[in-house]
Order: sequence, then C-alpha cells, then structure tokens
Amino acid sequence: MQSQTQSLLQRRYNTMGKYSPLFYEQPIHLARAEGVWMYDQQGNQFLDCYNNVPHVGHCHPAIVDAISRQMSTLNIHTRYLHENIVNYIERLTATFDNGLNAAMLTCSGSEANELALRMARFITGGKGIIVTDAAYHGNTEAVGELGTGFMPEAKLTKRVRSFPIPDTYRGLEGVHDEALKSAYLSHIQAAIEGFEDDGMGLAGMLICPDFANEGLLNIPDDFLKEAAQLVRNAGGLIIFDEVQAGFGRTGKHMWAHQWHDVVPDIVTLGKPMGNGFPLAGLVSNLDNVNAFSQHAMYFNTFGGTPVACAVGNAVLDVLEQENLLSNAVTTGEYVTRGLRALQDKYELIGDVRSLGMFFAVELVHDRITKTPATTIAKKIVNYLRNQGVLISTIGPHDSVLKIRPPMPFQPEHGDRLLHTLEQAFQTLIQDV
Repeated sequence: MQSQTQSLLQRRYNTMGKYSPLFYEQPIHLARAEGVWMYDQQGNQFLDCYNNVPHVGHCHPAIVDAISRQMSTLNIHTRYLHENIVNYIERLTATFDNGLNAAMLTCSGSEANELALRMARFITGGKGIIVTDAAYHGNTEAVGELGTGFMPEAKLTKRVRSFPIPDTYRGLEGVHDEALKSAYLSHIQAAIEGFEDDGMGLAGMLICPDFANEGLLNIPDDFLKEAAQLVRNAGGLIIFDEVQAGFGRTGKHMWAHQWHDVVPDIVTLGKPMGNGFPLAGLVSNLDNVNAFSQHAMYFNTFGGTPVACAVGNAVLDVLEQENLLSNAVTTGEYVTRGLRALQDKYELIGDVRSLGMFFAVELVHDRITKTPATTIAKKIVNYLRNQGVLISTIGPHDSVLKIRPPMPFQPEHGDRLLHTLEQAFQTLIQDV
C-alpha cells in the first residue's frame, strides 16, 4: 500500500507540479472521513484537529442529504428566481448587525475578498488597502497583493500598505504595555498618510478579526475599535475576513468581530460556509450592494446556486440543532485548560491562545527572548501525524501550533489531542 501512495505522489508531481502544497513529511493518502475522523487507504484513523472546511463534521448526513435532494431537483445559476438563495441570505444576514443586511455569493474566500476590494474601491474612490504584515486573504492576483505573509505579489504592489501584527505577546521592540496600542495605531495612521501622499487615497482596511494567520493573536484592548475609527475618519471602509473565524467557531458569537463591538462595512465569508461544498460570499449594507452592482453588474455562475444555498441552510440547521456554538465554548475551555497545563510543564510552550474552537500554542526556545522554535514546531506536527492526530503551524515564523478542529469536537477528542501532544514534548524535548 505504501508503494501505491508513492506512485500516486509521483503522478501528482507529474500532473500538478512538485510545489503544489502537501501536508506532512509523509503525505497522507486519504480514503474517507466521518465527523472528526479521517481514514487513509490502510484504514488508519486520524483525529482531525485542523480542518475547518468540514465545519459541522466530515460527511455530515444532513449536508449530504441537502446536496442530493436539491441536485436531483434543480441546479442553475442566479439569473432565475429561486427561493433557496433568498431564504438563505435572509437567514444569514439575520445573524449580523442590522446594517449588514445584504449579501453577494461566490464560490471561494479568494473571490469574496476580491469582490470586497472592488466594492470598497468603487464606493470610496480610493485605491489603497491596509493589511497586517503577516496577512493572507486568498490567491487571485487582486488578493495576492494583500498576502504580505508569503505572496510574491505583495512585494511589488503600491496599492497595499501593512502594519505590524498587533501582538501583545511579542509586542514591538522597545514598546510595551499601555504604549503598545498607540504604537500599532501609529503605523495604521502612517499607512493612511502614505496613500494620501501617493495620491492614491484610502479604500479601506482588510483584516481577520481573530488574526488567525498571524497566530490567533491576543490584541490590545479596543485596538480594533480605534483602528476602525482611524480608517473611517480617512474615508475608508472596514472589511473583516471571517473565512476562518466565522460561523460560530469563536463560541459565544457567530462572528469573531462581534467580540470587539465593531460593526464592519463588509464581511467576507468562505471555507466552513458550505461544509466542503463551494460556497462563499460577502455581507454588506444593501445600499453598498446596490450602488456597486448597478455599476459592475456582478454575476457568478456557480455562486449561490440552489444546491449551494441548500447546503448553506443545512449548515445553519446543524449549527443550531446540535448546539455547536455552545460546544465550542465548553469544549474550547476544556482543551484550553489542558494546553495551559502543558505550558506549566514544558518551557517550550511560550504562550497559549484560544478563541472558542480555535487554539494556538506558540513554541519558543527561551521564554525571555521568545526565540521562535520553528524546527521543533515542524517536528511536533509530524510526530502527531504519525500518531494519528492532525494539526499544522501558523504565524510569521511558523512556530505556532495551529489547532482548529471541526465544531463537533468533544472533550474526549481533546484528551487524545492533549495526550499525544504531551508524548511529542516528552519525545522531542532533547531537541530543544
């Protein structure tokens, strides 16, 4: 069976190129999945502690049924009337602030973010977009230039300016505590002024409200509120990318930005929206949508089909019926306690951060200097893979363990994760 996996890997190289991303030093040849579990061709079981696309669980029967029933009835684009899309958007927007009352649907988060850029630039007349200096918001050309984390387009563009990630753990050199927020805000103000000096003007700021790719940061109190005010004072729009954090992952709220008491102008959605079926989009004010659509005549062949919206509704059904937001709170707290207990035992763990069913474990060689333990992080990820637990890494140094399981994840699954993590630390501690 191993030879079959190697053969498939070579065929992949021959057809997709050698640099198409794969997880783990030994790629997994998957065969099937159910709930929070995945299985390879040999029948080996893997606990999924990473994938948020199967948001309500792999192959959930309600999702499969919704796809099958609607596909066997009708599937067509949105230039015809159909109740599914209207019902879904009404239900979706009801979870937001009253001013966010309209939506435009796409197939991917990249498309949603690109559409948000187009809308912001049209409405404001400005071109400049502010992001963090470790951002990723998709992989089309337009959003590639936002990808200061690792996208080559971001190094060449003049339409994007970045500010240091607002990280209370690492902070800024020579800046601490109360001065930290002001220092981060000053970088945003400098970006705004830079766009004005260039004659480009400001279109807006696009950030993940949980700063997921940056390392699931803990940010200074009221930072988002004050940053939003700076941008709005300069005529820009606030765009929050909820592709990773949305649909209840943070537990007490449906959307991560609701933790910060900031109502954005545009919210972009993706990944978990269709539980694996291509469904994404943006939510904004109806006036914005009408103004932009009249100018741009936006249409997406596969965005918002009857099948896509049937799936979207089914995801919302499962979130409600299985009380998955409540589960994100209780299971999230349980796993966080376990991670902090590990932190007390192992100096390698510099910081533990969590938000509902999303966890970040920052690894350092020294808690004083906070030197990133990038190599150790990679070893731990691969150790866990070989023990049947799947996680990944994030952060500017790839030194943060990223743990983001499907929403049905339970404390007993957390026990296996925590036990395997401790095994990894015990086994690899000599490498620290």
